[in-house]
Amino acid sequence: MTTFASESPNTGEAANADEPSSLISTLPGDYYTDPAIFALEQERVFETMWFCAVRAADLTKPGSFRTVQVGRESVIVSRARDDSVKAFLNVCRHRGARLCTDESGEVKRAFQCPYHAWTYGLDGRLIAAPNLTSMPDIDRTEYGLSRVHVREWLGYVWVCLADTPPSFEEQVMGDVIDRLGDIESIDNYAVADLGLGRRITYDVKANWKLIIENFMECYHCATIHPELTEVLPEFADGYAAQYYVGHGAVFGEQAKGFTVDGSEGFDRIPSVSAEQDRRYYAITVRPQVFVNLVPDHVILHRMFPLAHDRTVVECDWLYLPHVVGSGMDVDRSVELFHRVNQQDFDACERTQPGMSSRVYRKGGVLVPSEHHIGAFHAWLRERIGRLPVG
Repeated sequence: MTTFASESPNTGEAANADEPSSLISTLPGDYYTDPAIFALEQERVFETMWFCAVRAADLTKPGSFRTVQVGRESVIVSRARDDSVKAFLNVCRHRGARLCTDESGEVKRAFQCPYHAWTYGLDGRLIAAPNLTSMPDIDRTEYGLSRVHVREWLGYVWVCLADTPPSFEEQVMGDVIDRLGDIESIDNYAVADLGLGRRITYDVKANWKLIIENFMECYHCATIHPELTEVLPEFADGYAAQYYVGHGAVFGEQAKGFTVDGSEGFDRIPSVSAEQDRRYYAITVRPQVFVNLVPDHVILHRMFPLAHDRTVVECDWLYLPHVVGSGMDVDRSVELFHRVNQQDFDACERTQPGMSSRVYRKGGVLVPSEHHIGAFHAWLRERIGRLPVG
């Protein structure tokens, strides 16, 4: 499949009879405002799929940890003594207290509950508790921390809360293949070997789906992204880089690099092919990751939906190790997509109130260059299934 242009995916809602045939309907407004629908998404999307949690390099040594919100659960992601990465629900098995209250940190040998001092090894096993020796019938593995499935890819730790996780190759890598045509195209960027040049966290007062929909289309680019369309002129025509399988948006003739002023960037990642040079590729990995590929760096967004109207986005700019290690100035490189992020998130925050309007009760419409968003809507409807009554 090379284009979505001739397709009009079924979004689950028939277009209104008086709508032109070039338009298709969006999700209704309550999909963005109803806490009950958001609860279904937490349960049936974020808690059942692979979820990109932390950058593996952030866990620098045994005992390093980060806590992240995955659906309704707080999850501890940590490095064990054997240097492997483990993940556990952030809940003490005794009386349910939260084990780690900090977003990140380091423990020397074990996690200890601040309530009753139940203590767990870095492998999750219960190793100590007050009067534990007087309770010889307690299985220290059985009453250890509840494990979460983990997988490392692209230098990030992905977790899955499902008892039986879906195929990582089909779910996560499958989205990349659907966008690029093959997995080798992203392997060329050696993402796991890159260093963290900058991280910016955005607290967006909007539903997570508005952010995904915005990222998937470029109908808005000419309106709100002047710096981006200077570097990528074809975006001014309204067609996103994701619109065609394998297509990368070509840099403008005057742009020397993917920077806020089009100035020179850094050395090309050595394994990036000649066909990928001077091109930008955007990938959506459902349900909460955006990957942006340019010849000299990679930008990766991870979304953490916290409420029906609040989403925290953590954005990493990744460069060749010598760029980061030598302290090269990455400001012009970072500034381009930082502005894009701000422009996009401001637009999403302006849109969120409209989701509650009576005029959006049945939703809005998608123009032809946005029809592929309808496929995302259909996917979501299938994931969450029947809606609660009322």
